[in-house]
Amino acid sequence: MMQEKTFGNLVNGEWRISRENPPLEVLSPVDGSLVGRLSSMSHTELDEAISAAKAAQKAWAAYPVYRKAQLMYRAADLLEQMAEEISECLVMEIAKDKKSAVSEVKRSADLLRYTADVGKSLHGEAIFGDSFPGGSRDKMSCVTRVPVGTVLAISPFNYPVNLAISKIGPALMGGNTVLLKPATQGAVSALMMVKAMQDAGLPAGVLNTATGLGSVIGDYIVTHKDIQFINFTGSTEVGQHISALTSMTPVIMELGGKDAAIVLEDADLDFAADNIVDGAYSYSGQRCTAVKRILALDTIADELVEKLKARVERLKTGDPREPGVTVTPLVSTKSADFVESLMRGAIQQGARLVTGGQRTGNLIQPTLLDRVTTEMDVAWVEPFGPVLPIIRVASAGEAVEIANRSEYGLQSSVFTNNLNKAYSIAAQLEVGTVQINNKPERGPDNFPFLGVKSSGMGTQGVRYSIESMTRPKAVTINLTGDE
Repeated sequence: MMQEKTFGNLVNGEWRISRENPPLEVLSPVDGSLVGRLSSMSHTELDEAISAAKAAQKAWAAYPVYRKAQLMYRAADLLEQMAEEISECLVMEIAKDKKSAVSEVKRSADLLRYTADVGKSLHGEAIFGDSFPGGSRDKMSCVTRVPVGTVLAISPFNYPVNLAISKIGPALMGGNTVLLKPATQGAVSALMMVKAMQDAGLPAGVLNTATGLGSVIGDYIVTHKDIQFINFTGSTEVGQHISALTSMTPVIMELGGKDAAIVLEDADLDFAADNIVDGAYSYSGQRCTAVKRILALDTIADELVEKLKARVERLKTGDPREPGVTVTPLVSTKSADFVESLMRGAIQQGARLVTGGQRTGNLIQPTLLDRVTTEMDVAWVEPFGPVLPIIRVASAGEAVEIANRSEYGLQSSVFTNNLNKAYSIAAQLEVGTVQINNKPERGPDNFPFLGVKSSGMGTQGVRYSIESMTRPKAVTINLTGDE
């Protein structure tokens, strides 16, 4: 797989390095060191990978479900055995703190096992015609689920193992073959995970990979005639671009968010502050489900700000290799520049800097901004970094109105001790998920996970993902009544 730190792509069961293009270097955001080199595929080499997936699909679809599940269990065990090795790569490749990196790998193994369990439990149904007016029991429809074909899985930098597995596992259990296109930053970790799946015994061609610059291969791969489904996680900008390019190709898209934490006057403020700080700053805020704005009632805002300030200032920042670090360098200088510009712009417009605000290299100190107004960009733009704005509101109705004015609709949190009020607000929020008295989060993976508006389309979560990447097929039996 690796030759002088050059990682090839898995194509038809073999690790191949591009014959045509020079490799891409992946440098660590931690210290600038070389993490590895990636093979940069040409269009011809992409054709070979997609052809391998297409050729393997029918045999894989016919593979017994219990044997598919056995392979998933074996891959999960191998992934856990590689947890230390892969987590060390995650630390250096994407500056994820060690605890979170280990957790990502182990959660991915758990997801594979659960996916195998769900895949084994899915079944078809028989529908008799007499349940419809004028129908007859002489007609029966046998409905099963069949794979869509070859799935293109496009995973992001921030969870390169988990958000690849969440696509690959359900696609494979549904009888599809997969081409994984990981983000360049994060691809080394993703390829290590793929090696574990290959070692579990997947037949050649069932899982293939493609690395290379999105600007070079992105449009080609998403419009390829032999891709039957696209499962994408990434920015809203790229998701909208893919959506505009594709025609008659079904997609799942997990895109950006501007998740709001609404804090009402009867909330447990210590509990709310703990959850908000954890939700906003873990992995430096580089998560689609991070808390990205607080909508706090005027009556409790001063007290909440002080509680948040104390907790933010206790966060440990710096090198992800050090124990206990929460806020680490952002993934690129471009990202750090963007986050800093949002922060500086808000302060120039009158936001109060409560704490933070400093930058060293790509490390942005965890920053809390109070008295942010809806005229400021930071109130609406997703920073993908450790900057949290507080918008003070006069009522729960105003909080809902501001939350819903966003182009995004991933998740929201409501902190209150009044369950009736919480449920009423939840019903009004235009998001995929409302968390009552908890930070936004992706899991558990048996729950549905989705976004509305510019936050995505389609529904994930293991069973939902399998169903999305399969389709019903009906066979109607017409009984003659003869014995």
